[in-house]
Amino acid sequence: MDTYMKGISVITYPNLYIGGQWVAPATADVLEVRSPHDRSLVGTAPHAAPADVDRAVAAARRAFDEGPWPWMSPQERSAVVERFSKLYAVRAEEFAALVTAENGSPLWFTRWTHVQSLPEMTEAYVRAAAALGWEEEVGAVGDATTRLRREPVGVVAAVIPWNAPHQSALVKLVPALLAGCTVVLKASPETALDALALAEVFDAAGLPEGVVSILPAGRETSEYLVAHPGVDKIAFTGSTTAGRRIASVAGEQLKRVSLELGGKSASIILEDADLTAVVAGLRALSLGNNAENCVAHTRILAPRSRYEEVVAALAAMMEDVRVGDPSDPETFIGPMVRADQLERVRSYIELGIAEGARMVTGGLETPDGLEGGYYVRPTLFADVDSDMRIAREEIFGPVLVVIPFDDEDDAVRIANDSEYGLGGGVWAADREHGIEVARRIRTGWMTVNGAAPTYDGAFGGYKSSGIGREFGVAGLAQYVEYKTIAA
Repeated sequence: MDTYMKGISVITYPNLYIGGQWVAPATADVLEVRSPHDRSLVGTAPHAAPADVDRAVAAARRAFDEGPWPWMSPQERSAVVERFSKLYAVRAEEFAALVTAENGSPLWFTRWTHVQSLPEMTEAYVRAAAALGWEEEVGAVGDATTRLRREPVGVVAAVIPWNAPHQSALVKLVPALLAGCTVVLKASPETALDALALAEVFDAAGLPEGVVSILPAGRETSEYLVAHPGVDKIAFTGSTTAGRRIASVAGEQLKRVSLELGGKSASIILEDADLTAVVAGLRALSLGNNAENCVAHTRILAPRSRYEEVVAALAAMMEDVRVGDPSDPETFIGPMVRADQLERVRSYIELGIAEGARMVTGGLETPDGLEGGYYVRPTLFADVDSDMRIAREEIFGPVLVVIPFDDEDDAVRIANDSEYGLGGGVWAADREHGIEVARRIRTGWMTVNGAAPTYDGAFGGYKSSGIGREFGVAGLAQYVEYKTIAA
């Protein structure tokens, strides 16, 4: 791979990474990855076809059924994962710049993700693997002892989106590998280059042949992979619509499945909250990664007694954030990933106006000087009712709504009045009281006063936000089967 330097080189990958080997693709179809900032060519990669999936699954099946990876000790597998993590750290800055070029995520976000967050996540998984009882005695009847074993689930199909590609990949690959599974990773066309760059690191880490394959491809290949009879488990991150389809396939074939899906997270601002701290926290929690983020706090619930104060403070914050070239470290919000995603966000802005919400800042016009890319103005709506579509549907862009509430019970009711249950927050002067309110919200990931959770916890959603969990022991457990042996 050519080292990516903005404006100097174009990356070209001629081959796919299948079963630990760089091999020619089954077809001549090529993915062109273009910058959403200015449409310049970032690079090209093969477009994996169903025939490539067949080869990857066959390699994964052999590696799982014949070993040695599933038969190695947990300590041996952890050593390989830790070696991978050290090799990854050497190239973390490079990967941050590459993802920014591919999907428009601002450099401040990709640097944080690749340099700091991903190593912490991997370390937490390694700790979980060390703490897990892979085989333990759990009881006895007479002279017979009962043992509980945790064994790898098998061949894993991991299907990931474009918005945080390495995080989405490694949150599945790392626990699957630690558990002894083999993995076929299907990456999005928009981020095909960083997926194959990731393959280079796995290749250097010394995994046995067949354990990992990485295939960039579109929806048709994804559907072929998840329905493949050689796959034992599906791990998916993406839209709720796609998740429902995958769950139906898994149900028909009785495959194990974990789904990390959409969200419409609510942030509840209690009357005694420090508004300066609230707005500073929501800057990242609501608008981080261009708000192309399933856990983004896009429903802001404000007490009627402070409603206009909250609206004004949020509007000032959103007008202050810098929108522009995502490779500029001073940029906070970059472009939407594609033209259709830009039009989706704009359509919701139009819908908010049509529904009668008050547009406080933002709008449909392209930010000045950014007409060559997929840019949208960060937009804030006030006077929003929780029945409006802009308050109920996931927009996946920098559009926030402020909903008033009468009292604490009303705030909890509004927060829970959603088909989603992925993230959310509470802002309160009294932290313990904030925790009490957080306990009442039907969602899988809550923050009080913007506190950052560790990766030893669990991430995932209630309701239409998914099935299963990621991070730590809970995430590792998604990749094991349980066997009882009495002897």
